[in-house]
Amino acid sequence: MNEIFVYIGLLLLGIVIGLIFTIAIIRFRHKKQSVKILKDARKSAEQLKTDKILQAKEKFIELKAAHEEVIIKRNQELDKRNNKIRQKEQNLHSKFEDLNRNQKKFDQEKLVFEKRNLALDRQYKEIDATHQKQVVLLENISSMTKSEAKKELIASLKAEAETDAMSYVQKSIEEAKLTANEEAKKIIIQSIQRLAAEEAIENSVSIFNIESDDIKGRIIGREGRNIRSLEAATGVEIIVDDTPEAIILSCFDPVRREIAKLSLQKLVLDGRIHPARIEEVVAKTKKDISQEILNTGKRTVIDLGIHGLHPELIKIVGRMKYRSSYGQNLLQHSREVANLCSIIASELGVNTKLAKRAGLLHDIGKVPDENPELPHAILGMKWAEKFGEKNEVCNAIGAHHDEIEMNNLISPIVQICDSISGARPGARREVVEAYLNRLKDLESLALSHKGVIKAYALQAGRELRVIVESEKVTDEESKNISYNLSKKIQEEMTYPGLIKVVVIRETRSINIAK
Repeated sequence: MNEIFVYIGLLLLGIVIGLIFTIAIIRFRHKKQSVKILKDARKSAEQLKTDKILQAKEKFIELKAAHEEVIIKRNQELDKRNNKIRQKEQNLHSKFEDLNRNQKKFDQEKLVFEKRNLALDRQYKEIDATHQKQVVLLENISSMTKSEAKKELIASLKAEAETDAMSYVQKSIEEAKLTANEEAKKIIIQSIQRLAAEEAIENSVSIFNIESDDIKGRIIGREGRNIRSLEAATGVEIIVDDTPEAIILSCFDPVRREIAKLSLQKLVLDGRIHPARIEEVVAKTKKDISQEILNTGKRTVIDLGIHGLHPELIKIVGRMKYRSSYGQNLLQHSREVANLCSIIASELGVNTKLAKRAGLLHDIGKVPDENPELPHAILGMKWAEKFGEKNEVCNAIGAHHDEIEMNNLISPIVQICDSISGARPGARREVVEAYLNRLKDLESLALSHKGVIKAYALQAGRELRVIVESEKVTDEESKNISYNLSKKIQEEMTYPGLIKVVVIRETRSINIAK
């Protein structure tokens, strides 16, 4: 039993001793490994340090090389600049030397020039002295002073020159007289032949053609209300008679006739013919006529090749289409005068553009509806000045009836061409002009009464139709206006036959349903 315990104890002792040896061996190995790892770490650190130092040296060498290269480039640039500066200094030095040499030459030449001047002065003095001696000698010989001899010489030369000039002028005048009339007739005849304008006379009646006579009844309307509305709105006498497929529009004012004709065309095409529609169409047609006037002016100046005309003058030119002068259409007359002026100006070597411009505008003073106090030539000249026309054009407009003095060649050309255009056969009718003026005076007399808003002379002046404001004029007052107008016409106007004065007072009540 005791032996067992001994064996167990020895076994335990052996196990303990083995464990101690094992632990010691493990510690030794660990220590040996630690030393090895520490050595390896030191070696790696040394190696890393060496690599970093080498990299740093390489980088330093690279930076140093780059820096040295930059320094070399800068030194090269400095050398180049220094070379240029040296070269410039050398050039300046050489120029300075040239300048010094030139200065020396100039000084030498100056001295020579001064010596020559002194010699010339001496010679001039000698010549003057000799001249004075000769003058004194001549005065002694001729018994005349120098001033007296000069005056006598000038007088003799002047008399001789005047004699030659007079003979030359007389000869020129005689030659001009022989050829002037021939040339003037030739130029005027050639101008008229080249123009070859048609002879046309503006009348006071327009014909409105219709497709069938059934339309006449619609135009007249029930109890004639449509035709009365048309006449009241347009101021044109509308004659519906037995003439097949035609209605006659009679009025001395071409604008009113044109408005009435266009309004009838629109109403017939539309088919709706009643008083309200008639007033609407007439109002719109009046606006269209204003645009047509502007378009006519533009077409005219384009056809004649006139540029830069003021817009207001273009409108005035367009309105000439609806004006007449002694029965002659004013626009046609002005175009004819413009073309004649251009032809004659070209033959005479005068500015053709200005001549044509003045010819077109010479009668613009006849365009106003009212009768101004100024003559039409002066009024046209003032308009041309207002709208920036040149002095030559303004003078030609104002002087074509001798109201002002002519100051350029274009003015007589315009006057001559105006006479040529108006004097040819069939161009003008004095009776028509007097008739139109009488109708205008008749309407103006009616419009001068208080409360009158419209006045139209109809039936060739045998009827005066007056429309008054119903709000301001009563029925009794309208009768008084009719009586007073008839008395005033008898006292102030001269006319053949009888004139019927019709005063219309119409009351309207208008409301709008919303």
